[in-house]
Amino acid sequence: MPTLSRCATMPKHRHMVATRPDYVVALAAIENATFARRTARARPRDEVVTIPVVVHVVYQTPEQNVAREQIDSQFERLNQDFRRANPDVGKVPEVWRDLVADARIEFKLADTDPQGRPTDGVIRRETTRPVFDTDDSVKFSAQGGSDAWPADRYLNMWVCNMEGVLGYAQFPGGPAETDGVVILHQAFGQTGTAAAPYDLGRTAVHEVGHWLNLRHIWGDDESGCSGSDFVDDTPNQGGANRGTPTFPTVSCGNAPNGDMFMNYMDYVDDAAMYMFTKGQVERMDAALAGPRSSFLPAGLRESMRAAVPS
Repeated sequence: MPTLSRCATMPKHRHMVATRPDYVVALAAIENATFARRTARARPRDEVVTIPVVVHVVYQTPEQNVAREQIDSQFERLNQDFRRANPDVGKVPEVWRDLVADARIEFKLADTDPQGRPTDGVIRRETTRPVFDTDDSVKFSAQGGSDAWPADRYLNMWVCNMEGVLGYAQFPGGPAETDGVVILHQAFGQTGTAAAPYDLGRTAVHEVGHWLNLRHIWGDDESGCSGSDFVDDTPNQGGANRGTPTFPTVSCGNAPNGDMFMNYMDYVDDAAMYMFTKGQVERMDAALAGPRSSFLPAGLRESMRAAVPS
């Protein structure tokens, strides 16, 4: 596979900040609520939350029309990684093992469509477009893609052929019609068209992390040392790591342990990433208590909101 950008989420985010004042306002409110929840030391959620997902397979060639086996392998990976059940979690360096967290989030293909009819959760759309850009055209039938299902009831996941990038996501607070994640079919799942070094399904893990309001671990200040992912237990680091680094990889004066490059929110190869931290799970909880609260059962929604004094 040619060298590709791991993630185009931040360029999309910056474009929306520059063009959508409503998005800027929503982001500020979300971050204020996230900070308040962290400051209040809200009790960690014990309940497992299950997110219904619709997978839009948008294809021009038979190869791009990924099989159900490939889709199922992606869900296996999502559910392992978000539940700290991945077999490679033992590779986390000893110094950080007590930070590895179970997000208590699971994902399943939707079994009911927006009209209440039974579905297998997979939408297949043949397109005349040989490749999609990161301009969200894959999210609209009129542009050769597939229209989103209601974003307050489903995580929309588009799988398609893209140029130059493995995937991208939309942070909470953006428009519903483009909400969700987009994954290159060659970086989706663990079989079929999935190609090394992105053949373990972790592009989707990374992008769903963004959908739950996680930032890149180095804080997106390129190679500087002043950016932040707004999480306290991830070390400061000087830019993205790529490939398969060795521990310790030191930057920004973070010796002796160095970068937490094995975190799902870095840019390393699939085989080199295998953890979320407790602080990242707290941030995902804040997203579920706030902008993603429609995915919670009513009782849990109220209890999570009540955990933070108004």
